[in-house]
Amino acid sequence: MDMREKQLSHRYFFEGKIMKARLDEVELPNGKTAPREVCEHVGGVGVLPIDRNGNVILVRQFRYPYDTEMLEIPAGKLDHGEGESIADCGARELKEETGCTAARLVPLGCEYPSPGFLTEVVHLFAALDLTEGEMQPDEDEFVEVVRLPLAEVEAMVECNEIRDAKTVVALYRAKLKGLF
Repeated sequence: MDMREKQLSHRYFFEGKIMKARLDEVELPNGKTAPREVCEHVGGVGVLPIDRNGNVILVRQFRYPYDTEMLEIPAGKLDHGEGESIADCGARELKEETGCTAARLVPLGCEYPSPGFLTEVVHLFAALDLTEGEMQPDEDEFVEVVRLPLAEVEAMVECNEIRDAKTVVALYRAKLKGLF
């Protein structure tokens, strides 16, 4: 059965710097129509830094939509223009948020944070063979670097202390690839 839906119309309600919101009317596989709310997002990159001792480097930052601080991997938006590659974006975010540079960025695929309404794609990397340096956060970015053993990070995922999807996916994929 072909389950694709055909867009019949769309109307934008908001157009911001990193996202746009629209309402579509689609034709369903059975010929009926339905509305679809879509948030178009520029996408991003998340980087899982693993130090030479197998520790994970995370960042703690306040996340306004959830009104809480969260532990997560360094990450950022693909909003620096077409000249910046996905890997370059990951390297930039790693340096900005942790001060680290990586001799190796290992691709971990991508993930779709909320495919029911959001077009965002987050590309994931593991950062290995790290050199530590000075953080260079954006002027509106306040982060704390947290270095933890893998077992402690896994326990935090298991007890729901770490809820960030890109972090959980990156950890799992890095472990499957034998990077720890």
